[in-house]
Amino acid sequence: MSLASWFRWNEPPNRISQRNPTEMVVETLMMELNWQTKQAEKQQRERENEYRKIKTGVDYGWLVSYPKQSYDISPGERLQLEDMCTKIHPSYCGPVILRFRQLIAEYEPEAQEVSRLFRSVLQEAAEKIKEEEEAKKLARQWNTKNKTSLSLTTFKSRSRISPFISDIKTISEDVERGTQPTRRVWSMPEFRNAK
Repeated sequence: MSLASWFRWNEPPNRISQRNPTEMVVETLMMELNWQTKQAEKQQRERENEYRKIKTGVDYGWLVSYPKQSYDISPGERLQLEDMCTKIHPSYCGPVILRFRQLIAEYEPEAQEVSRLFRSVLQEAAEKIKEEEEAKKLARQWNTKNKTSLSLTTFKSRSRISPFISDIKTISEDVERGTQPTRRVWSMPEFRNAK
């Protein structure tokens, strides 16, 4: 027995376990929500300081100490948001974040309103994903129907009747030849036995 088997440093390092893409999406989106909530609080404090400065005419901002984070999302709401995040496909994670940031910049919400904006963006993305899945499903159904109908049309095209290679005499042929047509009903073609 060798000495190397007693020590583990000669073994290849274990790979870090790959996380589920859904977990990564949830974690990323919730980190974005927390960061935007902190930013909204910071902007809210800055607006309050500006208002105090204008109202009193004196800046006491250097005296004020702020709590690190005063607003926190309730556990029930956090669970609901995490559940909504699980329905977001990883390819939509980036667009969801961009849309969320766009709405934050547009509305400049207070810290309490950030989670509602986030919820609306998640609902919008979930509806879009659902619509695209339905469109893909319809496209797949159309393609399968189209394939079967194409096979039928190719079958029909093989059994095509060519009107120019026919033994059936018509009135126009009689007129073209300059012959006298026989007495018959003019709306019906003349059928003759092949000799």
